[in-house]
Amino acid sequence: MPDPNGFLRYPRRLPERRPVPVRISDWREVYPPAGEGLVREQATRCMDCGVPFCHDGCPLGNRIPDWNDLVRTGDWAAAVGSLHATNNFPEFTGRLCPAPCEAACVLGIGDDPVTIKQVEVEIANAAFDQGLVVPAPVAPPTGRRVAVVGSGPAGLAAAQQLVRAGHAVTVYERDDAIGGLLRYGIPDFKLEKEHIDRRLVQLTAEGVEFRTGVNVGVDVTAEQLRAGYDAVLLACGALAGRDTPQTPGRGLRGVHQAMEHLVAANRAVAEAGDGPVGSTPIDAAGKHVVIIGGGDTAADCLGVAHRQGALGVHQLDLYPEPPHTRDAARDPWPTWPWLLRSYPAHEEGGQRVFAVAVQEFVDDGTGGVRAVRIAEVTVTKRDGQRIVTPVPGSERELPADLVLLAIGFEGTEEQPLLAQFGVTRNTRGAVDARPDWQTDADGVFVAGDMHRGASLIVWAIAEGRAAAAAIHAHLGGAGTLPAPVTASTRPLAAR
Repeated sequence: MPDPNGFLRYPRRLPERRPVPVRISDWREVYPPAGEGLVREQATRCMDCGVPFCHDGCPLGNRIPDWNDLVRTGDWAAAVGSLHATNNFPEFTGRLCPAPCEAACVLGIGDDPVTIKQVEVEIANAAFDQGLVVPAPVAPPTGRRVAVVGSGPAGLAAAQQLVRAGHAVTVYERDDAIGGLLRYGIPDFKLEKEHIDRRLVQLTAEGVEFRTGVNVGVDVTAEQLRAGYDAVLLACGALAGRDTPQTPGRGLRGVHQAMEHLVAANRAVAEAGDGPVGSTPIDAAGKHVVIIGGGDTAADCLGVAHRQGALGVHQLDLYPEPPHTRDAARDPWPTWPWLLRSYPAHEEGGQRVFAVAVQEFVDDGTGGVRAVRIAEVTVTKRDGQRIVTPVPGSERELPADLVLLAIGFEGTEEQPLLAQFGVTRNTRGAVDARPDWQTDADGVFVAGDMHRGASLIVWAIAEGRAAAAAIHAHLGGAGTLPAPVTASTRPLAAR
């Protein structure tokens, strides 16, 4: 039984972040591990509600009240088992997920919600520290082979589920290392790459085969995959960045997509190892940086710019500054609320500017950018279309030697493998799936951001697990695998 007074005795607390002057001098994670006392205290705040809406906030269906109470009582081994029952990679979600489970926490109706995400990551830390992450028992070989294209969280989750069911699984990754967006898209100050590497040890021991540096559709054709495997799962992500080709000056030197900047920086960190991190072709050192966009990717660029030694940073957001507390009329509990979300990178420096839009990237006279001309704007919707209207007389310039576009993603990239498999992108740039997770091509399945569009890591893992269950059934596997979501499942929303 939970402590009925826990939430009354303890306020919500998170571990202290590393001091700003210290952390911007390296690329280590912002949060140090929390002490056991703090974690057990925070887990004690969980009320074990009669109807735990945190289950619905999380698409994985994590058994949150169960493992909260196990942590409260100090039974870490059982907590690890409960968490892994629904989540293949809690060390990733505990660090990277924005925690829709916390937005749906019943305690959050009248108080601060439980620190579910922090408890989760500490359970994952304990699992590795105590040697509890070991190869799981694998079913007898079925003789069936599955190719997984893409090694992000969706592909890895599906691969692990399928190999444990006895299928032979090969994961293809076009990059030089496994991890997808986790590897080179997410900065180390949010996810140090040792967390990926030590999980890969488990997957490899369970029998997953990894092939890096293989661009499916170029180095290996779809026909070859069809000939060599009984099913194919496409989990290539949604990395086609939105652009602003209509904005004057877009072609100037120094204006880049955000992912170009992040990937280059993450590669430099990986190559440096324990040594000093070198400069990159797209480097913020000594520059005035303007980041366009207000989401996770923009915050990642902000943190990277600080560590590279930017002279100054402005982060521009098209929309007005969000409220600091939930607007119950607009976003009733337990839906995901529109709030001002400040990331650790924001306390490290830079200036956020809301309700503005870039009117022009200003030429320095040599083909490079020297400034952005912005204007205050109002944003309205008409017939489902967004209408952005500049406020007369509000234009001004901001200095800019480097501009990073972090305005979202248009879906999965157009690539040869799509045509070879006979698969097309829909109007959102994603790939549709039938109820059994198959695409228009029989035997070819899709999951994760490639199917859903750019989304949260918990959705990627949930879709990977569900697609694995569908593939297992398609191959005639014995029994069933867990399928936390359907191909049409959507997040909690007010109707």
